[in-house]
Amino acid sequence: MTSKVTYNGDLRTTCEHMRSGDTFITDAPVDNNGLGQAFSPTDTVATGLGSCMITMMGIKAKGLDVNLKGSTVEIKKHMAAGPRRISKIEAKLVLPSNISDKNRKILEHTAMTCPVHYSLHPDIEKVITFNWEL
Repeated sequence: MTSKVTYNGDLRTTCEHMRSGDTFITDAPVDNNGLGQAFSPTDTVATGLGSCMITMMGIKAKGLDVNLKGSTVEIKKHMAAGPRRISKIEAKLVLPSNISDKNRKILEHTAMTCPVHYSLHPDIEKVITFNWEL
């Protein structure tokens, strides 16, 4: 088992990673009857894209002897109705400026081929920008 999700009531869940025991909570968003005091389930999906992209870049960067420490991914999630769903995810990656053009291309390709990117429904628009400015 990968994880276990427990419903706590009041539109809140506790999500537990079985191997590590690490946990986080989710809340329904304010615009969907919730308190919005934590990530919503759709927030975790959108954030998972950014986390996966930068993690895969980190794996590739090791082999290239490139340091990505301090890099960030800013995520903006857009929702649609009928049915309620994620319609668009914007990911802005902010990365070190001292990386060669060749390695930038390799790392950008790695990010765009991460497992979460491939797993998201093709109807979800993905707007990915790479800013090499750190």
